[in-house]
Amino acid sequence: MAKKPDDISTLSFENALAELESIVQKLESGQAALEDSIALYERGAALKAHCETTLKAAQEKIEKIVVGADGKPKTESASFE
Repeated sequence: MAKKPDDISTLSFENALAELESIVQKLESGQAALEDSIALYERGAALKAHCETTLKAAQEKIEKIVVGADGKPKTESASFE
C-alpha cells in the first residue's frame, strides 16, 4: 500500500470513501494474503473513523443553518449547553 495511516487526516471525504470502498472490495475478494488483509482492515477502520468524523462535522454545520424571520437562511453560532 502506498499510503500510510498517518496521512488519512489530509484526505477529503470523497477520497477516503473511495479508498475504503476499494479496501472492502479487496477484502471481499479473498485474494489478499493474511498479513495484507490485516493491514487493509486496519487502514479501512481508520478510513471509516475519518469519514464518520467528517460527516459529523458537516452535520453540525448544517444544523446551525436556520431560517430567519424574513424567510432567508442564516447561520447561528453553536450553543454549548
